[in-house]
Amino acid sequence: MKLAFLGAARQVTGSCYAVDAGGLKILVDCGLYQERAFLGRNWDPLPVRPDKLDYIVLTHAHLDHSGLIPKVVRDGFAGTILATAATADILSIALLDAAEIQEEDAAFKKKRHLKEGRVPPRPVVPLYKVEDVRRALPLVEDIDYDAPLRLGDNVSVRFLDAGHILGSAMVELTVRENGAARTLVFSGDIGQWDMPFVRDPSLVGGADYVVMESTYGDRDHEDPGRVGDLLGRVIRETAAAGGNVVIPTFAIERAQDLMWHLSKLVHARAIPPVPVYLDSPMAREVTEAFERHDEYFDGETRALFASGRNPFRFPGLTIVRTPEESKAVNTAAGPAVIMAGSGMVTGGRIKHHLAQNIARPESTVLFVGYQARDTLGRQILEGAPEVRLLGRTMPVRARVTKINGFSAHADRGGLGRWLDGFRNPPRRLFVTHGDADVAADFAERVRRERRWTVEVPEYLEVWDLD
Repeated sequence: MKLAFLGAARQVTGSCYAVDAGGLKILVDCGLYQERAFLGRNWDPLPVRPDKLDYIVLTHAHLDHSGLIPKVVRDGFAGTILATAATADILSIALLDAAEIQEEDAAFKKKRHLKEGRVPPRPVVPLYKVEDVRRALPLVEDIDYDAPLRLGDNVSVRFLDAGHILGSAMVELTVRENGAARTLVFSGDIGQWDMPFVRDPSLVGGADYVVMESTYGDRDHEDPGRVGDLLGRVIRETAAAGGNVVIPTFAIERAQDLMWHLSKLVHARAIPPVPVYLDSPMAREVTEAFERHDEYFDGETRALFASGRNPFRFPGLTIVRTPEESKAVNTAAGPAVIMAGSGMVTGGRIKHHLAQNIARPESTVLFVGYQARDTLGRQILEGAPEVRLLGRTMPVRARVTKINGFSAHADRGGLGRWLDGFRNPPRRLFVTHGDADVAADFAERVRRERRWTVEVPEYLEVWDLD
């Protein structure tokens, strides 16, 4: 059995692992790179031949785990894509949205270059188009949690609830070779315990080899129970100053999480009656997908729906649908809360809202999710005095803050809690999906405290697993 690390190695985005075992070639995740230093890899050919792959097994629908699927299909993949039903539903929305944004951004850049009289070194084209997504979606098949599926005579796969976003999964591959069975577990993105909507992460129990994320492996989040209070304080302070709260928002889970907390604040009258805008067509569609898959909700959320109160709808909320409505948000008078994608400010409508607010001292830019290294969001969060937005260099005068408790990722303590579920140490633990220093720090902690054998693989590193 061979395991190749094709992405998320000593970095956070681009999750992709290739398994060659039991006569099958399997890709676990097929993610988009979102860090500026690595964006060029999105355009490179996949390091393994797409036409030779039998399966893509998908942990969840976030683009850093799924966003290269249309390109890989265009380049020859014709196998089966396995995902939970909720992931399959959300995936169709996420990939179509990504393709539309790439086409729109390419057209916007062409228009800007023409206006500026610039000739780029290479033609501006989208990474993939809507038509590529439409070719990929029929390849998706859904499977249930805890329902082992045979992929061939010698390989089976089982999904476990990762507790990260609705429908997210951990992947357990069981491979039989040379008369022996070996298990390889991919954690996917591990969620926090006791969060809205999703059930708690599954504990695996045992495995021979484990590939584990480490996004927040060097820190602890705020108490999730304080998230609503912190959000309410930011809104009250910004409204009192006469500014807008601009929130770069991941459309999958984070937007719905925000609406859940905002709904509570509104019903409790804990914030002033300011308009709240959700300016993300994708987030609107994902919210509707959530409502279609209530079987994945935790007990608290199911009880809310049963009582007749939809936590995704509340007085003062406007779900923006058209580009014209989006532009009108920035001409509206008075304080407001504006949620828009993308969550790392790598594209989409958030850039237009930031361009109207980032130089205003009375406004607040509020981050509620991880900002990968070299992204525009990370630059703003780390205190850049000026940033480039929509082709212009703009000063950062707005208040910039972050609430970590919103994270859908387990923190250092949560990752340790997940490891506590193993009855015996795996033969080897591979730490991935974390900035290089964070992954190294977490790996050393596991070595020191648990005496496990831990590796921090490099990009394109290949391991023979006996």
